[in-house]
Amino acid sequence: MKTWLLLILASWALRCPAAAVEKLRVSSFSTVLTEIAERVGGERVLVTAHVKRGVDPHEFEPKPSDLKVVSEAQVILLSAKHLEGYVGKLQQSTGTRGKLVEVGNTFASLKIQDQDPDDPGHNHGKNEEDPHWWHSIGCMQKATKTVCETFAEASPADREWFELNASSYRKELTVLASWAKTQVARLPRDKRKLVTSHDAFQYLAKDFGFSIYAIEGISSGEQPSSKKVSRIIALIKAQGVKAIFPESIVNPKVLQEITRETGAKVGGELYADGLGEGAAATYSGMYRSNISTIVDALN
Repeated sequence: MKTWLLLILASWALRCPAAAVEKLRVSSFSTVLTEIAERVGGERVLVTAHVKRGVDPHEFEPKPSDLKVVSEAQVILLSAKHLEGYVGKLQQSTGTRGKLVEVGNTFASLKIQDQDPDDPGHNHGKNEEDPHWWHSIGCMQKATKTVCETFAEASPADREWFELNASSYRKELTVLASWAKTQVARLPRDKRKLVTSHDAFQYLAKDFGFSIYAIEGISSGEQPSSKKVSRIIALIKAQGVKAIFPESIVNPKVLQEITRETGAKVGGELYADGLGEGAAATYSGMYRSNISTIVDALN
């Protein structure tokens, strides 16, 4: 009887191996990092996406329910480069239990010179970090490596699994980069002028040789001065810019005013601050949408 009982218990354990394995608990405060975490971790991680698709990360503030989840997380992922102003709250919530990783701080930043000296809310003459690093596929490759290494440290037994998944994801990013290079090559360099709602595409500009003319500042909440809008209008007219681009989560009212003054068309919405919905719900979908929208409108 005892032998039969042992055989039954062993058979049940083989059929339900996951029941005995605790998943790595991850809190993500970036839609892009949520995708990286899910792709690298697969079934070995439990990812909580605190910032949802379509939500402006500049305006996000964690709720008590978010902080409760963070207090039980083993890894907390942040975009960093000063995007999240609530890092202190998260550190207090997790104490020394979870590892807080500011992913964007693991690679070099691009600096943006203040473009609006007439705006009293800006630090005139000072450079600011552009926190929108995910618009460079090279930075995505580095972020994937950082997440992989972090997961492997937190769960050493799963290192090979994480590394295999990270390698697969990086290969997809390499294919995406090749596609993007081919698409942008269709656009003459003298047409690579990008007028956007706020200053979020410096990494893309560096990769592909675009000049960026942003109406707002780094944060989508920064409103432009009337003098800056006038300068943008004059620039569009002088350089013959064919299209301007609103963003998926920004009110395009000022852009509409500029189109009336310049005759430039609205080139289509760009996803500036993370993943969107529908076809833009994945990084590849978001990136392809942005590149296609820009090239088609300016070419």
